[in-house]
Amino acid sequence: MTILIVVLSFGAFFCLYRALQGPSIPDRAIAVDIMTVIFSSITALMALKYRLAYLIDLSIALAIISFVGTLALAKYLEGRSLDD
Repeated sequence: MTILIVVLSFGAFFCLYRALQGPSIPDRAIAVDIMTVIFSSITALMALKYRLAYLIDLSIALAIISFVGTLALAKYLEGRSLDD
């Protein structure tokens, strides 16, 4: 399980690089979205490894916030208001 956490951490660093160097705003948004999925996965793996149930709740909350943020950014980039 530790190997999975290390591999996911490397993936997060690659996403961080893309978020900082991305040529466009949608590229950066996708990198940040993938990075939050990776952090949510790492949190879930840590919950399984250390048998801490509250980390699963944290992982779910992070995924929901990431999803809503991605939807809001997509609507903003499309030029529509958030109440459409």
